[in-house]
Amino acid sequence: MSEVIRRVGVREDPLPVDELREAVSDADCGGVVVFVGTVRAHDAGRPVTRLAYDAHPSAVDVLRQVAEKVAADVPVRALAVEHRVGLLEVGDVAVVAAASAEHRAEAFTAAQRLIDDLKATVPIWKRQDFSDGGQEWVGTP
Repeated sequence: MSEVIRRVGVREDPLPVDELREAVSDADCGGVVVFVGTVRAHDAGRPVTRLAYDAHPSAVDVLRQVAEKVAADVPVRALAVEHRVGLLEVGDVAVVAAASAEHRAEAFTAAQRLIDDLKATVPIWKRQDFSDGGQEWVGTP
């Protein structure tokens, strides 16, 4: 892993938000941005009771490629990103993307690119369970 990419992972355990923030902290940086994605209680007006995330075995490698591309495109000091899999309840942390840069604009840009590119390309799929007993898969191939 490069010096810029400090952490990349997919895990079943709760995500350590503070550890990811610390992983990208740097005294030479004026901006540290941490995006925390949580399970919300609704989707398109339907009450959600929980989510289940599943990942392809290549998910960590693809996630690392996403981070490498962001690091190549945006002048950042450090990046960290982890996604949770398994069964998550409303309010649980599902994903954390963190970036640090000398200036805030680059840190914001890198964090947004990291989460947007992750959602667009990393093979992680979400099943939503609704209060009416229905289910829906999101992001499946």
